[in-house]
Amino acid sequence: MAIERHFLHSSFREKLIEHLLISELLKHSWVRGDFCLEVSKPEVDNQGYDIVAEANGIIRHIQLKAAYLGSKTARQKLHFALAGKPSGCVVWVYFHQDTLDLGPFLFFGGGPGTPLPDIESFKVARHTKANAVGHKAERPAIRVAPKSSFTKLENIDELYDRLFGH
Repeated sequence: MAIERHFLHSSFREKLIEHLLISELLKHSWVRGDFCLEVSKPEVDNQGYDIVAEANGIIRHIQLKAAYLGSKTARQKLHFALAGKPSGCVVWVYFHQDTLDLGPFLFFGGGPGTPLPDIESFKVARHTKANAVGHKAERPAIRVAPKSSFTKLENIDELYDRLFGH
């Protein structure tokens, strides 16, 4: 039953993981005593990011991905438009299936204030469903990033520092 609810209610879980991550980042800002983190959401999801976060003068357009601990997911699809955003990045959140505790995190992006590394060389994604003749068309705005291109961060402190600096 525990595994079943993850795919039956994946939209619910995805939104919950997003809120938990935002909560942890805000809590970290509070504990640090800087009280400067601001988080916004785009009204339309067509530029490759799920949230915009700003702290210490750094604005991050963040695409969120999630996977449960032990997942065999070996790649993620990145929206090409994210590369056009200043300090665009991808945060891949791992979570415990039963408790939804977060961490570790995988990060793909540049340092605070720098753009997303070049993703042009990544494989172009294809649609998951074929058309009437069985062809899976390319999705030119989506690239497939291997897990090896991400940096592992053990906890929310490391993630916050990677996003916004010290």
